[in-house]
Amino acid sequence: MPPLLPTINACFNLASAICLILGFRAMKREEHKLHGKLMQTAFGFSAAFLVGYLYFHFFANAEERHFEGPGWMKPAYFTMLISHILLAVINLPLVILAMVRGRRHEREKHMGIARFAFPIWMYVSVTGVLIYLILYVWNPGGAS
Repeated sequence: MPPLLPTINACFNLASAICLILGFRAMKREEHKLHGKLMQTAFGFSAAFLVGYLYFHFFANAEERHFEGPGWMKPAYFTMLISHILLAVINLPLVILAMVRGRRHEREKHMGIARFAFPIWMYVSVTGVLIYLILYVWNPGGAS
């Protein structure tokens, strides 16, 4: 059975992805208040993930996990993992800036940033769930 905190963190990523999809849909329907609330909720889930992730890896004496899948899958897994980490770091200031622009009702500036931030944020949320599944569900014996 996977450890509790990584499971909760994967749920935070999944919830963020769901809010992003619903927020995108609300924006397309010009339901601006709903869009804003859903994107703020997605941000809250992503922030909760980050806090849980940092706690798990730096304070919880977490058992390290390693990819133990077939060798032919390692390049794909590590490409996904590295891109996930790099894009998460790059996207954080973009998301914050997009949220600030949205709250200030600076529509054009908000949309200009969101065009880049949204797909990156979606990728990071979805790959976060996939990384969890690979390491904790589909990867028996990956603990060191």
